Amino acid sequence: MIVPVSELIASAKSQCNCMDQLAAKLFYDRHDDAVIIDVREPKEVTESSLIDSTNIPRGLLEMKITNICENHDTPILIHCAAGGRASLSAATLQMMGYSNVHVIDATFEEIRHVFG
Repeated sequence: MIVPVSELIASAKSQCNCMDQLAAKLFYDRHDDAVIIDVREPKEVTESSLIDSTNIPRGLLEMKITNICENHDTPILIHCAAGGRASLSAATLQMMGYSNVHVIDATFEEIRHVFG
């Protein structure tokens, strides 16, 4: 049986700490060492991005995350265009041993509106 992507995303979200854009902004402002990872594709990022974010496309996350976050307890906020890729990414980072991962579960426009 093939599992639909919607079920994979729902499962990932149930395992992750998801927050809306307002809670994410408060979290980011309270943690000086927090990083924002944008898992969208480079073309999407070229069109619009957050000033404080680092782009690591979903397909390269496992190979490149240690370049940005060496410590397992670094506060990490992950976002994408609508929350699906970010949730899958957060679940993967947790499997890798990162313990302070949070999904910004909102559309990119909602996130950009709050983060600027």
